[in-house]
Amino acid sequence: MTPNPILKVLSTFQKHRVRALLIGGQACIVYGAAEFSRDSDFVVLCTPANLARVRATLAELQAHPIYVPPLRVSFLRRGHACHFRCHAPGVERLRVDLMARLRGCDEFPALWRRRETVRLPEGGSVHVLGLRDLVQSKKTQRDKDWLMLRRLVDNDLLLRRERPQLKQVRWWLRECRTAENILSLARQYPEVAKSCAAVRPVLRKALAGDVVALRVALQQEEDAEREKDRGYWKPLRQELERLRWRRRA
Repeated sequence: MTPNPILKVLSTFQKHRVRALLIGGQACIVYGAAEFSRDSDFVVLCTPANLARVRATLAELQAHPIYVPPLRVSFLRRGHACHFRCHAPGVERLRVDLMARLRGCDEFPALWRRRETVRLPEGGSVHVLGLRDLVQSKKTQRDKDWLMLRRLVDNDLLLRRERPQLKQVRWWLRECRTAENILSLARQYPEVAKSCAAVRPVLRKALAGDVVALRVALQQEEDAEREKDRGYWKPLRQELERLRWRRRA
């Protein structure tokens, strides 16, 4: 994680006992897929009590809203993100984004059970979205998220390839996006790849050893996920436009 400003935000969330998970670029850094970011993104438990703790945290950080919608349970539960800019000494201009739902991911209680906890250099700890949930959350319409998704899986494959558990191999086969790595896994674990092909058809190209067809299928798979993300955000963006119009009016 990048130095001091981010750590101050994290420690302030911890101080106020906010039930939240670090996501986004800073979470990618934790898992070795480095991405420079001065933003702190969180998925939070969407209850009145927890949002009261969030508001206390934002007040200490002197974090002011910079976009619609306002921080309310109703907006968060519909999938909106709430955005803030910090002005407290030491965190000036740093942005904090809050969500309660991640497209394609489980609800917060399940994400919380699968969390990773990382010790902070200055003491305390931060709860981070689990790797598999982080990978799922990166299936958006943004190019940089697909780059991070690939790095996250490839890095995990590199670190754990020696004597992996069967469930780890299945996850790599379902989520890996580097054609050469998929081909290698399919050759090493053909029976596992055959079983996973029922839920991820692109693996059939890997089992056939057709790298060209595999790359085409991977792009089609990515395009389909991008389209799902556009469909998810379309009504939310329309609602934001209505909120902006009302503010201007």
